[in-house]
Amino acid sequence: MDSLLVTLAPFLKVLFSFLLMLAGMRLRIGLGLAILIGGVAMGLLFGMGPLPIAKTGVLALTQDKFLFLAAIVGLILILSDAMERSGQSKRLMEALSGFLTSPRLRLVFFPALIGLLPMPGGAVFSAPMIKTVSEDMRITNSDRAVLNYWFRHVWELIWPLYPGIILTLALADLQIIDLVSYTWPATPIMLLTGWFFFLRPGVLGAKDLTVPMPLTTRSKSAALREGLPLLIAIVGAIGLETSIATFAPSVPFEFGVVAALAAAVICVMVQNTQLGLNFLRQVLSKRSLWSMISVICAIFVFKDILQAAGVVQEMARVAGGDAALFASAAFLPFLVGMVAGINVAFVGATFPLLLGVLSSLGMQDQTIPYIVLATFCGFTGVMISPIHICFILTCEYFQCDLGRTWRKVVAPCLIFLASGVALFFLYV
Repeated sequence: MDSLLVTLAPFLKVLFSFLLMLAGMRLRIGLGLAILIGGVAMGLLFGMGPLPIAKTGVLALTQDKFLFLAAIVGLILILSDAMERSGQSKRLMEALSGFLTSPRLRLVFFPALIGLLPMPGGAVFSAPMIKTVSEDMRITNSDRAVLNYWFRHVWELIWPLYPGIILTLALADLQIIDLVSYTWPATPIMLLTGWFFFLRPGVLGAKDLTVPMPLTTRSKSAALREGLPLLIAIVGAIGLETSIATFAPSVPFEFGVVAALAAAVICVMVQNTQLGLNFLRQVLSKRSLWSMISVICAIFVFKDILQAAGVVQEMARVAGGDAALFASAAFLPFLVGMVAGINVAFVGATFPLLLGVLSSLGMQDQTIPYIVLATFCGFTGVMISPIHICFILTCEYFQCDLGRTWRKVVAPCLIFLASGVALFFLYV
């Protein structure tokens, strides 16, 4: 019995720290503060004193990786806010709607397109579009909510503007192409799963979709003009990152991402002169921006406390690698994702632990397969979470029953999770 307690002690300490984090998230004290409390508790439980913990935290916030990541996430939020506030996102939707002929495609297209522009609670931005597209179709509000929620998130594991992807790249020291070349099946899997459960003829018949949406004039030039900031951000970030890696490997690739995002923000400002410098002052004072920056601060402090306290080494010393790997690659990402309802939470809270376990076991060559597994597990937790802000806001907008609507996403989420496990065994 004593030997079992000794073996379980490090895991119990880690579990207690995560329970503190999850409790903080549930009590809505703020994601950053919840992660920070969990990290401090873990440091204390593993023998670090208050002064070493404080010193580790200060040093964590002077790293280049942290500064670049804070700049990137800040610019993404500024770009999203500028496109929304100026009405450019809406104009882009209108410019592209004339190219759509299939009723089912219209139901998918607008939430998927809005999904290219990461923003907290972004599903509520596409909800009015789903309502407009389907107002003469025989579809329940619950179905409208599910369609909006599911297809809004089809890009989240591959799109380089999502903070979860950016944070994964920073923590694992990967380039975007290295990660996306393995996670790309997530998007077709979500599209196919969404079609099967929500859109196939057996679910939505031809009679339900007989009323077409009035077409607007097709204009490629208008679509290109309104979508130019997104093109600059995406193509510029990927192109500059690749160029830096090829021709100047000593230069941090994040320079390219920051430059592309800054250029995209300037493009929006030039296209919408009414925004002015006053817009920048307003967006820089927004609570949501600084809340996200505080989360990134907490994640980097947590990561370095984890390393300084020797948490991973202690877990590996007293237990087999399989137990540590399962906890860090599958169970904890799913649990944190489900409780927090946001990708940044499970990436920031569990990936440092996973990467540390892999390093301690000499399995660095298996980093990407385990990252893929943890990403699919964590994202499944996020999508199945009843407190996911997009889910709550969508159900609120369509005035539908939360529980009945939530049950509709459980089966496709489990299919998605199974596909992630299958990919892991294919890659490992």
